[in-house]
Amino acid sequence: MTKIAVIGPGAIGGLVAAWLCQDKNHEVTVCARSPIRSLNLDSPYGIFDAHPRVLTEPQKAHPVDWIMVTTKAYDSESAAAWFPNLLGVDTQLAIIQNGVDHVERFSAWHPTERVLPVIIDCPTERTGPGAIQQRGPASMVVPDTAMGTAFTELFSHTKIQARTDPDFLTIAWRKLCINAAGAVNALTLEPARIAHNEHAAKLMRNLVRETIAVGRAVGANLDDDLADEVIRIYHGQPADSINSLHADRLAGRRMEIDLRNGVIVRLGRKHGIATPFNEIAVDLLESVGPDPA
Repeated sequence: MTKIAVIGPGAIGGLVAAWLCQDKNHEVTVCARSPIRSLNLDSPYGIFDAHPRVLTEPQKAHPVDWIMVTTKAYDSESAAAWFPNLLGVDTQLAIIQNGVDHVERFSAWHPTERVLPVIIDCPTERTGPGAIQQRGPASMVVPDTAMGTAFTELFSHTKIQARTDPDFLTIAWRKLCINAAGAVNALTLEPARIAHNEHAAKLMRNLVRETIAVGRAVGANLDDDLADEVIRIYHGQPADSINSLHADRLAGRRMEIDLRNGVIVRLGRKHGIATPFNEIAVDLLESVGPDPA
């Protein structure tokens, strides 16, 4: 029996925990701020309930084989409050968050050789406490290591497609290109269909082109036509689909601006690359979002 703790039952955390519960070889615990009775997943493969163990107090946790952090990146410190009781001698830590610096983000709390960065792609929304709507297929990519392989095996009996990739850096930056373009949705409060507007699509392309330039500077292998590919990805999404940055602004929550566009600005300055479109996006989103707690 593999013991797994999922910290943060939001859209992604709820999705991951619900699917993991379908494997009888897993003992799944959800670590949450508020109690939930169960997880209800409305997926393309059917609607079902999952019943993981739910904890709201870190001191009641016990060591597990795997910890999966699915909180917002700015809640990483709060997630780490669960570690003292969840961590065992061989516990492995999977970081399922946005960004390109997963390992560095958690290096203060866990040995880096046992921290696994995870890139997830899935149109998913949290519609209520414990209620998750999965709008399309879910996939995960991790580095091609022994730990990465062990992680993918956890999902072998689920509908989440998990795989390893030897060029994880490029995968992470490709995802960042998609996320960077999503700033337009958060700024306009328009869902995926805004990409069909030529002016919005032009801005999205400029955001992505800057991301490509910075990504290449840090070693990612990104093609010139990736900006157009990102627009095609948005065109292929349901017209009313919203990304997490957009959803957070609608709900009046803090947004992951720094992890999606701010990091491009910071690394651009480090490498002498101008990123004016991302800088403007960051400034505008900071001006309309709630003040950080």
